[in-house]
Amino acid sequence: MRRSRPCCFRLRRPCGSPAPRPRPSATVRSSAPDYRTARDSAGESWHETGLVFTTASGRPVEPSNFRRSFANACVKAGVRKVHVHATRKTCASLLVALDIHPRVAMQILRHSQIAVTMNVYSEVSSEETRKALKRLGDHLEL
Repeated sequence: MRRSRPCCFRLRRPCGSPAPRPRPSATVRSSAPDYRTARDSAGESWHETGLVFTTASGRPVEPSNFRRSFANACVKAGVRKVHVHATRKTCASLLVALDIHPRVAMQILRHSQIAVTMNVYSEVSSEETRKALKRLGDHLEL
C-alpha cells in the first residue's frame, strides 16, 4: 500500500486532499443571535439547512437576490458597484501584492490548480512592473 506524502511541508496534508475550510470569522459568530432570532421568528416554517447565510425562513438565498443585496451593500458602503465574482479577482490580486505564497492563495481561493490562481486571477500592478524592470536594469549594468 502506497502512503501519501504531504504536498507541502508547511501544509501537512496529502496531495489531492481538499484544502481546510476557513474558520468562521468573528462577524459570522456574532451573527449567531440573529440566526436564533430569525429561526424563532419563522417558527414551524423554518427550514434547517446548515447554511450560514439564508433567507428569513432558513432556505438558501437565491443568486439573483444575493446579487441585488450585494449591489445594495456596495451603494451603502459608498464603493462602485462590481460583480460579486470581481471580489475573487480583487482578493487574488491583493494576496499577490502582499507576497502571499501562491499555494496559500490557491487554497484561500479554493482553486484546484495553481495556474488558475496565477494566470487568471492575479494582476501585477504597474508599480511592481516598474520595480522589476528597474532591478533587471540595475542587474544588467554590472
